[in-house]
Amino acid sequence: MNIQIFGTKKSSDTRKAERFFKERGIKFQSIDMKEKGLSKGEFQSVMQAVGGLDQMIDTDSKDKDLLALIKYIADEDKADKVFENQSILKLPIVRNGKQATVGYQPDVWKKWE
Repeated sequence: MNIQIFGTKKSSDTRKAERFFKERGIKFQSIDMKEKGLSKGEFQSVMQAVGGLDQMIDTDSKDKDLLALIKYIADEDKADKVFENQSILKLPIVRNGKQATVGYQPDVWKKWE
């Protein structure tokens, strides 16, 4: 397994995801979204794996203006806007090759083992 966890140090779900893999002795790479976000390829791969852009957006994000903009922007421009503003993504984003999840989803991760 090649696990990557994209999140922030302040995110409790990110810390829980890291603990989940640590407890099982699974090595993972932790990427801080504040320092380095998803690359364009990673973003597209995650979007495909989770079933679309809407699954990736955190509707409880603090940036309400950006959420409103994304809600009403043209569909073909949404992905680019979210890619530019990755702060509204639901965290953690956990990747295992072509598989990916957004949010804390230990039930899915157990199936990866």
